[in-house]
Amino acid sequence: MAATVTVRRGASGRVDHWRSRAACRHMPAEMFFPIGSSGMAAEEVTAAKAVCAGCLVSGPCLDFALVSRQEFGVWGGTDEDERRLLLRTARRTPG
Repeated sequence: MAATVTVRRGASGRVDHWRSRAACRHMPAEMFFPIGSSGMAAEEVTAAKAVCAGCLVSGPCLDFALVSRQEFGVWGGTDEDERRLLLRTARRTPG
């Protein structure tokens, strides 16, 4: 999967703000930014990914995270390690 961003524009031509439609917008931020990677933090990551799995804008969220190099948290259903792998794979793939 290449790291690309699709800018979605509404009928007015303005950028469609995906964040306003994100399933996580009313969830505690701590759930998406756990401290650590084991124990309670691993459970929080699993719970955050479950929210992302049902989100209608997880694609634009992941695009944003990849392009802006978000180093921490769960974005678009991926954790830090998964995004690093996506970026490394994209750099290796001739495009």
